[in-house]
This record gives sequence, structure tokens and C-alpha cells, in this order.
Amino acid sequence: MQCLSSPYSMGNGAAIKRGARAASGEILIFMDADGQHSPDNIQPLLDRLSEGYDMVIGSRSWSDQAGVGRGMANTLYNRIATLMTGFKVMDLTSGFRAVRAGKFREFLYLLPNGFSYPTTITMAFFRSAYPVNYMPIEVSSRIGRSHIRPLRDGVRFLLIIFKIATLYSPLKLFVPASALFFVLGLGHYIYTYSMLHRFTNMSVLLFSAAVIIFLIGLISEQITALTYRRHD
Repeated sequence: MQCLSSPYSMGNGAAIKRGARAASGEILIFMDADGQHSPDNIQPLLDRLSEGYDMVIGSRSWSDQAGVGRGMANTLYNRIATLMTGFKVMDLTSGFRAVRAGKFREFLYLLPNGFSYPTTITMAFFRSAYPVNYMPIEVSSRIGRSHIRPLRDGVRFLLIIFKIATLYSPLKLFVPASALFFVLGLGHYIYTYSMLHRFTNMSVLLFSAAVIIFLIGLISEQITALTYRRHD
């Protein structure tokens, strides 16, 4: 057994990347170090992995969430990810998973050094059409206190939402936003034309915003496609 250490704290994601590079096996197992996950659940994950999946994730129930706030936030993450991918996402942020090492290492460059590596790697697998499966598990009470406050940290919350969207398909985020500005512009134009009989600057601004947002979405979609391009 090899234990890796760092001269200073580089973040959860950085530790994951260092461990993945140093591991020599064909399958990687990830567990949180707060006492929630039991090694007894590793074998069921491996059994499910052998059925043809590239990643199997242990999913927590609502009662196993670390508080109501965390549960509500994770439920929202799961629903957004389900909407984006078209697949049922049971637990987007779970830190307990078994994954094929070669495929995991393909996305090391995408993983952040800090928080939310589970979100990033899960969406990357869905985007690359690598089979992902969820297996319900029971978790124990956390040892210590979590430093993550999903409902209090508004900036991080919004970043995770946008990251989920842009990691998978940016157009699913930008097209609705563009359509919203177009509808607002059309509604404003109809109102001002009927009341003032003219085309106002605000209508121009809203229509322009709709076009610009749509074009940014197209560019983002192309960048995402290049990001996930496989290298032989």
C-alpha cells in the first residue's frame, strides 16, 4: 500500500488527480475520508462494473444527506444533470465510485483542483458516451463537520449549475436564454408599437442580446466538442 502526501494543501480534486496518476490497477475506487462510506460496498460496485459499465456510483438516499440544505441542493443538481444528459442521475456529487482507470485518466485535465470533481467526471463520462450506473448504498454519519455550505455559498452554487450545463451541452443553456430575450424583445416591440407606433431602442437591445447569446452558445458547443475529442 502506498500513501501519497503533499507538502501543502492543494485541494480535493488535486489529491484525486495525484492518486489516479500513481495508481497501477485497471480499476480505481474512490471513497470519502469522513467515515460515511463502508469498504463492504466496494465489491457490489465492482460486480456492477463487470456488467459492462465504465463507472458505477454509490447513490445516497434523502435520509443519508448531510442536512436538509445539502439534500435540497443535491436534488437540484441531480435534476439539472438529468435534464442535460437525458439519463436519470441519482447522485451527481457522490464521492463513492468505481471507475475504469484508463477512461478516468482521459479527463484528468478537466478536473478542478478544488471542489466538485464528482460533478465534472460524471458529466464528462456522459458526454463521451461511457456507460454510467448508479447503485443505492447506505452511508454512516459523517466524522467531523463539512466545510461545504451549498445554500450559503451562492457564487459556488451558480458556478456548479453553469458548469453542469457547459460541461455537457452549452446549447441547452444558451438556447433557452436566447429564446427568453427574443420573446421579451418581441413583447416589448408589440407593446411599444401599439402604444407609441415606433420601434424602440430597448427592443433592439433585447433582439441583439438574443442573437449574441445564441452565437455564443454555438461557439461554446464547438469548444465543448473539441474538448471531448478523443486522441488515439
